[in-house]
Amino acid sequence: MYNRIIAATDGSRYSKAAVDEAIKIAKASKGNLTIVSVVDVTEEFETEAPELTERFERQFKAMVERIKKQAKAKGVKAEGIVKIGEPYNVIISAAKAKKADLIVMGSHGRRGLSRLLMGSVTERVIGHAKCPVLVVKG
Repeated sequence: MYNRIIAATDGSRYSKAAVDEAIKIAKASKGNLTIVSVVDVTEEFETEAPELTERFERQFKAMVERIKKQAKAKGVKAEGIVKIGEPYNVIISAAKAKKADLIVMGSHGRRGLSRLLMGSVTERVIGHAKCPVLVVKG
């Protein structure tokens, strides 16, 4: 079973579906849930508009707090992590630090050129994770 679960969220409908699934898995396995959210800004953006970066960070922290309450209401022990950085790096680092048994994340389902040009956080996490990754489509 999964004792230590990471749920990655960016607030999109895709990641909301993933968070819901992570809560269900954590409840069924009596595991602990860590919600990870990443403020993805470039160094230049952070330097030029630090007040916006701080605002995004506050919004993400509020979102993570809401998810923690949602999990706790269903009997799941949850904690949250909000960091500024490269999303896949932060998710992988959190999974390593927490010794995660499972990472749950959503997929936007992009295809073709948009996927090639934009890259995929989910694909990078799958490629670098040391534990299973469950991808939930919204």
